[in-house]
Parts: sequence; C-alpha cells; structure tokens
Amino acid sequence: MNPYFEQMILSASPLELLRLLYQKAIASVRDARVHLREQRIAERCASINAAYLVLLELTGSLKHEDSPELAARLKGLYGYMQARLIEANLNQTDDGLVEVLALLTTLAEAWNGILEIRGAEETSVSPAAEIAVRYAVSA
Repeated sequence: MNPYFEQMILSASPLELLRLLYQKAIASVRDARVHLREQRIAERCASINAAYLVLLELTGSLKHEDSPELAARLKGLYGYMQARLIEANLNQTDDGLVEVLALLTTLAEAWNGILEIRGAEETSVSPAAEIAVRYAVSA
C-alpha cells in the first residue's frame, strides 16, 4: 500500500474513513459499468466484488446498540445494494449498477455534508454530525 495513503487512513476520523469507503464503492461501481460495456468479465466481477466488500465493511461499522432503528435501516439499504450488485453481475446488466451508483452517490453526498459542517465548526460540532458519528459509524 502507498505509505501516504496508509498514513491518511491511520489518521482519519471515522467520518473521513466513511467518506473514503463511499469513494471506493462509487469508483468500483463506475469501473464495473465500464467493464460491462466493454465485455471484460473478470474485471467487471472484480469491480463488483470490491463494491460489495465496501458495503460489507459499512454494514459492519454500524452501531446497532446506539441507534437500532437507524442501523437497521442502513443495514437493509446496504443489503439491498449488495443484492442488486450480485444480480447485475449474474445477469450482466447495467440496471442494478446504475441504481447502486445513485444510492451510493446520495449517501456519500450526505456524509460529505456532515464533514463540511464539522470542518466549518472547529470548536463546536453540529448535533446532526455528532448523532451521525455516534449512531452510524464505529469510533
């Protein structure tokens, strides 16, 4: 692994790690779409697998004990996206990839908004950001 990237990960906050995971998942789904169009089966499978594994990591980071309802909703959404990725891979269709990409992009934008709020408020953290960190990601 790139030493710079490794150091960035080791020093990242939970929200920054979440942002990096979403970026990886989005990039992987985009790559899978390109590979699907160009009929590169092995590469498509690898990209879909990478996105699937990121969703698995996101599911594992949920804090069910702090917010069971929020964690259950996110777990359900992540599971749905994983199922759509598998379906897109098996059927070699783009529909599921398009849907997952849209969902991931929407979620990433929401988390990026929280990161921007946290960055703008150095001494005081937004209550929404605190709730998101405490309830949705592992510290």
